[in-house]
Parts: sequence; structure tokens; C-alpha cells
Amino acid sequence: MAKTPNFDVDGSIHIITNNQIGYTTRPIDSRPSKYATDMFKAFDVPVIHINSDDIEDVYRGVKLAIEYKHKYKKDFMIDLICYRKYGHNEVDEP
Repeated sequence: MAKTPNFDVDGSIHIITNNQIGYTTRPIDSRPSKYATDMFKAFDVPVIHINSDDIEDVYRGVKLAIEYKHKYKKDFMIDLICYRKYGHNEVDEP
């Protein structure tokens, strides 16, 4: 994170490409929280969830992240909600 002692980069933009691979995982075997970004709540980092199918929303989210980073010199998290169009890997059927 950007505010690590003796190492300050005035904020970072973190991006998770969340392509929903866990949709076939049983809930008991999945993560304990709803979002992959929930761990960032402990660090007071703003998180936005964006539907990656809407490229205009992705653009607005990235623009917001850049403006926030420059203004406040703090970290920002983008969670891109995606899916694998052709299954778990490129040879799987959807």
C-alpha cells in the first residue's frame, strides 16, 4: 500500500480483474466475504465495483481513480466485475 513507512508513492491505483471464476465453487469453499476487495476496508481505501462490459463506466471509474489519487495522494481500488466468455479457459465450452 502507498503509506508503508519509509516508502511513500503518494497513492496507488489497484485494479482487480474479478472474472468470477468462483461461480462453480461451493460457498463453503469460497472466500469468507462477498467481494474480493473486502480486505481493503481495513486500510480505508475507497473501492468501486465496475461492470467491465460497459466500457464507458470503466473509463469513468479509471478517470475518478486518477483524479482521487492526484488530489488526495492516497490509494484507490477498482474491482472490475467480469466473466470468462468461453468458460474457465479458452478450450472450455461456456
